[in-house]
Amino acid sequence: MKVALLGGSFNPPHVGHLMAASYVHATQGVDAVWLMPTFHHPFGKQLESFDARVRMCDALCRETSGWLQTSLVEREVGGGGRTVDTLAFLVERYPDTQFSLIIGSDILRDLPHWKDFERIQRMARVLVLYRAGYPAPDTVGPPLAEVSSTLVRDQLARGIEPGELVPSAVLAVAREEGLYGLRVARAP
Repeated sequence: MKVALLGGSFNPPHVGHLMAASYVHATQGVDAVWLMPTFHHPFGKQLESFDARVRMCDALCRETSGWLQTSLVEREVGGGGRTVDTLAFLVERYPDTQFSLIIGSDILRDLPHWKDFERIQRMARVLVLYRAGYPAPDTVGPPLAEVSSTLVRDQLARGIEPGELVPSAVLAVAREEGLYGLRVARAP
């Protein structure tokens, strides 16, 4: 089994995540892509609850035919949310699985702050996707959409519903949970 891992805060998940996962599934010879919402952000970002972000990721996964799945591994591993620890846990749990790690070219500048990136590269094939606005050598694929969870949250804070950036199923979960200032839909 070949699995690509796409970690992140998913606060909220958006079409950029779906595009990245779809591209990797379609072109990189993987059987599945697992979304791994972070349980504790290693750099201390404020996040919606883990369970709410998992529900939104599950809604995003329903946009596919089963190859995209949400993994709860970050909660199981606990700790500081370090990728190297998560990968070591997965490699031990699934010894017959070949893992790839999907990162965007926008994160390359943060790699010096990652714990033991060399070990990560020994445990998984690292796929650096070209995120629009962040050209870098050795990226794969065309530039992905310029969308981020920060942009989505900013639009929501200004009262703009980002329907072109977030799948409707994800927005529905966010609305049901009352996340990001969205009002809970009330029955008439």
